[in-house]
Amino acid sequence: MKFVNDCSVNWNVPITWVEYRDADPAFVVVNYETASRNGEPFEALIRKRQYLPNPVTRFCTSELKIRTIHKYLKSTGWTDHNETMDWIGMRADEQRRAAKIADKSRMPLVAAGVTKETVGEFWRNQSFDLELPNINGVTYHGNCDLCFLKGGSQVLSLIAEKPERGIWWAQMEALALALASKPSGAVFRSDRPSYKSMIQFAAEQKDMFDPNEESIACFCGD
Repeated sequence: MKFVNDCSVNWNVPITWVEYRDADPAFVVVNYETASRNGEPFEALIRKRQYLPNPVTRFCTSELKIRTIHKYLKSTGWTDHNETMDWIGMRADEQRRAAKIADKSRMPLVAAGVTKETVGEFWRNQSFDLELPNINGVTYHGNCDLCFLKGGSQVLSLIAEKPERGIWWAQMEALALALASKPSGAVFRSDRPSYKSMIQFAAEQKDMFDPNEESIACFCGD
């Protein structure tokens, strides 16, 4: 959130902040000062759906990001909102992901041959960045902090580093347990322990995942 605001301030670029709401028109325009800090829009969506998103049904991406932006654009009278969403920041070294959406998206960074090394060099020449640990062009702290698409070992290490990260995720599993009509709807992943369990494992300094497990690609165009 701070990074987005830094982009606006340092580059003098106006940014419209939009959040999902469970009420017409299903979005609200906020700003850096008033934007939600504790996952409130995501929780509202879970309460509406009464079950949790998972790797197969990733409604968090479609509802909180894509459809919310579409609805905002329509409210402004913009008629080419689909064209606007067609530009994707995929890099040239993400060929497998790029190939999946090549027929429906424009990827200027792929066309220009931009790789994670190019991106890293760009940010080294800026006065600000994400301020997150970066290992060979990859930051495991990026996107949703404990996203269920991240590898289990990665999530566990992030919880061990900062246990309070797991609190919101465990609370959402508890909420869904009370709301969901099926047990499968009360977990983000059926193939791994709950976030509550991972908080406990991290506190006990236990290893419960294969450290070589890959994360699932998390991208709005997937």
